[in-house]
Amino acid sequence: MWRVAAVRVLRHGGAGAGARRAASGAAVAQLRRRLESELEDIRGAGTWKSERVIASRQGPHLRLAGGGAGIINFCANNYLGLSSHPEVIRAAVEALEKFGAGLSSVRFICGTQSIHKDLEEKIARFHQREDAILYASCFDANAGIFEALLTPEDAVLSDELNHASIIDGIRLCKANKYRYKHMDMQDLEAKLKEAQKHRLRLVATDGAFSMDGDIAPLREICQLAQKYDALVFIDECHATGFLGPSGRGSDELLGVMDKVTIINSTLGKALGGAAGGYTTGPKPLIDLLRQRSRPYLFSNSLPPAVVGCASKALDLLMESNAIAQSMAAKTQRFRSKMKAAGFTISGKDHPICPVMLGDARLASVMAEDMLDRGIYVIGFSYPVVPKGKARIRVQISAVHSDEDIDRCVEAFSEVGRKHGAL
Repeated sequence: MWRVAAVRVLRHGGAGAGARRAASGAAVAQLRRRLESELEDIRGAGTWKSERVIASRQGPHLRLAGGGAGIINFCANNYLGLSSHPEVIRAAVEALEKFGAGLSSVRFICGTQSIHKDLEEKIARFHQREDAILYASCFDANAGIFEALLTPEDAVLSDELNHASIIDGIRLCKANKYRYKHMDMQDLEAKLKEAQKHRLRLVATDGAFSMDGDIAPLREICQLAQKYDALVFIDECHATGFLGPSGRGSDELLGVMDKVTIINSTLGKALGGAAGGYTTGPKPLIDLLRQRSRPYLFSNSLPPAVVGCASKALDLLMESNAIAQSMAAKTQRFRSKMKAAGFTISGKDHPICPVMLGDARLASVMAEDMLDRGIYVIGFSYPVVPKGKARIRVQISAVHSDEDIDRCVEAFSEVGRKHGAL
């Protein structure tokens, strides 16, 4: 008899298994109700983020799935138009054919190829730094640097509007944390004075802030860092490739390349638009990151095609600064025409041009109406930006024509009048 009972338990799990399944089902049902309620709240607030499906290459003109053709794209980070550049695509295909689809491994086990080392050397040369290290994304680069570099004896001072990846990276480290008001040099100096008791002080800021299109006052930051014996870190994701005379970034633009210690940036925006990020700076720091940076040690190496794209994009930039320099006039054209139409545009002289609207629902509705007029833009609202600061972020690309820009301004004027934004 005991054998029969044992077989029944093995087959059916016994009475306890049924109870456990019921309890588990109740927990899942409770979770589902809570999630559905939260999602409904997002919809009700007008901040739901839909994903439009593109059925063509990334570029200034798109075709959307479902028949939307001839759409002018004003919301990609494709600053230099290199994501569809024929030489960049050709370099990716050649790397794919020669080095394969991927490494199936992390770098230190069996995931480093000659093209990875070549690209790191090229990045360091482009930024005029000693060495560089590749990551799967700049989010990973930001997640990997602070924890590896800073200890409880150290301090990090962060701009309050830094990118989420910088904020998350700083949270991971055990350093003493100070947050200074956005681009407020008086507040930064006060925090630096307070942080003098710590061994090492690192000021961390975006070079160009992605939501507002403003550029950090790096001259003043570097002066304060020198005065209070601190290091400077900048995230250059929205600067690399097009800010500065040769596109090397905000530190070149403001003449402080020799005063910024560490740069993190991306390969996924101006430099080919695929994926990947990096840290560049002093060689001992890069060597330490190879030993201790967790996102580097525990993530697969970049796919060869991505490396090929980025390497060719850097070649094009170092051969000529013509593409980078073409941005300024197009950015100024859009900003001046939008201001003349009556819109408030945040930031200054950056191809990120936030059209400030305030109301989240208004930003969402206007973006949809813009699409009906053939203009692809996206409304940004909380939690991507602070509450009450909703906007439509327009991004100018070197491959936009003057006609594209003028058509965008005309559509904004029509939609703005329709919804009472003008």
